[in-house]
Amino acid sequence: MHKKNVAVVMGGYSDEYKVSLKSGQLIFDSLDREIYNAYKVVILKDEWYFLDENDNKKPINKADFSANLENGQSLKFDACFNIIHGTPGENGILQAYWDAVGQKYTGCGFYQSALTFNKKDTLAVLSKYGIPSAKSIYLRKGEEISDDKIVEELGLPVFVKPNQSGSSLGISKVKEKSELQMAIEMAYKEDDEILIERALKGIEVSVGVLDYRGEVIVLGITEIIPDKEFFDYEAKYEGASQEITPARIDDETTKKVEETAIKAYKSLGMSGFSRSEFIIVDGIPYLLEMNTNPGFSPASILPQQAKIYGISIQDLCGSEVEKALKK
Repeated sequence: MHKKNVAVVMGGYSDEYKVSLKSGQLIFDSLDREIYNAYKVVILKDEWYFLDENDNKKPINKADFSANLENGQSLKFDACFNIIHGTPGENGILQAYWDAVGQKYTGCGFYQSALTFNKKDTLAVLSKYGIPSAKSIYLRKGEEISDDKIVEELGLPVFVKPNQSGSSLGISKVKEKSELQMAIEMAYKEDDEILIERALKGIEVSVGVLDYRGEVIVLGITEIIPDKEFFDYEAKYEGASQEITPARIDDETTKKVEETAIKAYKSLGMSGFSRSEFIIVDGIPYLLEMNTNPGFSPASILPQQAKIYGISIQDLCGSEVEKALKK
């Protein structure tokens, strides 16, 4: 049997590239070598390269996403396992390029990636399907709004966040009217569009959803208990939060969260791994955001959920590659 060449594509242009390298390593280690030849491909702002078996960097040829080997031969990949968090792998840029050069890849296509990377647009689309979210105000750079108007419409506390979803950089929780302007400035450092959102008080959960062997399944519901005010970058990646899987919610609420997460996934036409964040208020899950390329390092939520669900990481990764090869 001819083994398929699979590139595990990691890195990226944002601060999350460090997490992506860890996620990529886990996937690289987990791919079944009986079936696949696995290669590490790293995409950074200033260089795209693949690592050969001696860990030597070889440049990636951007014309067709191939790699040039020592012997003058060209290495083509049957599929790319995309595990870049943030830009360009989670916002559609890489997907559109791969479509253009005819390269197969895992996960969402460029439209779903671009849509879900935009918090406002995701929530707007999903509200049409009856999926609730927190009340919010959307602003573009240069638009003026008074602090009074924000408080009148949303109350306090509020979250101020960049509209592009990547890591939790630029997000702040504001409890006092006097802190609003500083929070807005901070969010604008990360993006030209921002969301100011009513802070919901409830149970925060993170839900892993994926299409596995022909059906959309919920991998698990993890309760997030931030040691700090909210689940920020530090909490996400430096362990400053408790994660409890499965979440401590009753059966009825569990069912409601599962149904809502699956509905959101299907309504957006998603594929591959996804993680959606909800806050449950009075038994109703409110969607905060969707991640189409969630963290997949050993410490990340999705691998933890898979362990409890009883799907091995090898099967999880193999299933993604097989779907990509069939595209």
